[in-house]
Amino acid sequence: MRAVIILAEGFEEIEAFTTIDVLRRAGVEVTLASLSSSVVESSRKVRTMADKRLAEINADDYDALILPGGPGYKNLANSQAVLGLIKDFDKKKKVVAAICAAPAVLAKAGVLETRIAAIYPGMENQIPKPRDAKVVVDGNVVTAKSPGTAMEFALKLAEILAGKAAARKVKEDLVLE
Repeated sequence: MRAVIILAEGFEEIEAFTTIDVLRRAGVEVTLASLSSSVVESSRKVRTMADKRLAEINADDYDALILPGGPGYKNLANSQAVLGLIKDFDKKKKVVAAICAAPAVLAKAGVLETRIAAIYPGMENQIPKPRDAKVVVDGNVVTAKSPGTAMEFALKLAEILAGKAAARKVKEDLVLE
């Protein structure tokens, strides 16, 4: 299984790095894509090297698209390329995931019209059907509430993409169970 995580300037570190780490431990091939520059700076000034630029990403090459939140969600929401890619993944029934503020980007792309989703507290008016839950799965869409739910979000994605046994093994290796 292959997943692409889009990093925009101002992304939330815990959400991105926890997801990257857990998915790779579960055997998922993870590609980091940037909006333009090969180096992306997070909300707390951590500079990260992207594997590819967004223009090089094709939905046919991946099983999942993942968006970390943080203040950088606005950069994702302002990118027509990101919105188009979200729609493409959703149309193909591939996993589309977002955490914290990033579910607002999914809403802007129109993929949350009929789906329930979690979002950062206080942003509920940004999505059509908010749910107060740590992680919400509705069809092929996975959303989570905040940086504090990053581990649950990542483990749910690992379960969906690599299977329950792989997710359970990651939990055991991290001594979460």
